[in-house]
Amino acid sequence: MNRKILDLAIPNIISNITIPLLGMVDLALMGHLEDKVYIGAVAVGGMIFNFIYWSFSFLRMGTSGFTAQAYGRRDLTEIAMILSRALILAGSVAALLILLQHPIATLSFKITGGSQQVEYLAREYFHIRILAAPATIGLYALTGWFLGMQNARIPMLITLLVNLINIGFSFMLIRVFNMGADGVALGTVIAQYSGLIFAIWFLFKFYRKIFRHWQPDALLDKKALIRFFTVNRDIFIRTMCLIFTISFFTTQSARANDTILAVNTLLMQFFMLFSFLVDGYAHAAEAITGRYIGAKNSLNLRTGIRLLFFWAGGIALGFTLAYLAAGKYLLLILTSNREIITAAAEYFPWVLLIPIVTFPAFIWDGIYIGATASIVMRNTMLISTLLVFLPAYFILEPVFGNHGLWLAFMAFMASRGITLTIMAKKSIWG
Repeated sequence: MNRKILDLAIPNIISNITIPLLGMVDLALMGHLEDKVYIGAVAVGGMIFNFIYWSFSFLRMGTSGFTAQAYGRRDLTEIAMILSRALILAGSVAALLILLQHPIATLSFKITGGSQQVEYLAREYFHIRILAAPATIGLYALTGWFLGMQNARIPMLITLLVNLINIGFSFMLIRVFNMGADGVALGTVIAQYSGLIFAIWFLFKFYRKIFRHWQPDALLDKKALIRFFTVNRDIFIRTMCLIFTISFFTTQSARANDTILAVNTLLMQFFMLFSFLVDGYAHAAEAITGRYIGAKNSLNLRTGIRLLFFWAGGIALGFTLAYLAAGKYLLLILTSNREIITAAAEYFPWVLLIPIVTFPAFIWDGIYIGATASIVMRNTMLISTLLVFLPAYFILEPVFGNHGLWLAFMAFMASRGITLTIMAKKSIWG
């Protein structure tokens, strides 16, 4: 079982780790320009796209869970149908986003706040990066399908390719062509479409035979469609709560001042770095849980979940020690602005708590996605957002300032892990 976990987790870790590293490269490129507003522009623009794209990341999660269960049952027709439904939905959503980009931008910048300089640069970033919507959302569906098929290597190769292209073009556009935040956005667009092309190539090279089982009537099967949209609806609500919390964090940082916005943006990179790495085990949890639930193998399910928490706990401890030893040197890589570095030192202790506090929530998320136990995921996230995070913020921030914002965020992550643990007896083991 350890071998199965690592075969799924390690490729996901390798691919996931490039995502926050890409964000760090973008911030480093902005952080070494002449004005700190460039950091804020990428932070605000990135937050808006986190809200938009993460809203539709249910396509990856739902597709992964459904595909893994069909794989466990060896239902080849349903495996083909799941990807077809996901790609149709992805294309429809992407077209709608591009058509509505101007009202979306207007509403987004009214909500986010920030200085006029930050908003001007962030708008340039937005209207370029929105063009990548078909590729980005399409990749969610394809990645989830590959993971459900117990194949983590293809998503790894695609993600590595996308991020290497992104870094290369962003560096060239900024350093050679003297672009700013718009260069980062254009690099992302080029990279996303490159990734989509390679994903489709991998699909037809390795899985063409499965689509011989494709059936037009099964595509519109009423029972399957209801279950598909019900689970994805619940995951969508769950994801919206997560995005709201992170976006609220960034928005309140922007409303404080440009220095706090820059500091919190840089420190959140430590959260993103850890979250994307431990998500490698969460993705493994999706595949393993779905497979053994589909195969009705409760012994392997229990063994797999126990070992997943063991591996993730070890990763969390290792990250805490690494942040303690070298975290402040990473700040120096991200920015040369002495004002920001000095201000960040006061809040750095929160970075040390991130791994231990947050890892249970990530692993349980993967388990619940694999089990398609979407109602519980939705309800526990609503509790953590509305009854923990927001009350904690409004009570603590007026007293402790930015420390109160960080404490509310930590309480939110801890609450997710605790509530999912409590509900697992009925939702997973049952």
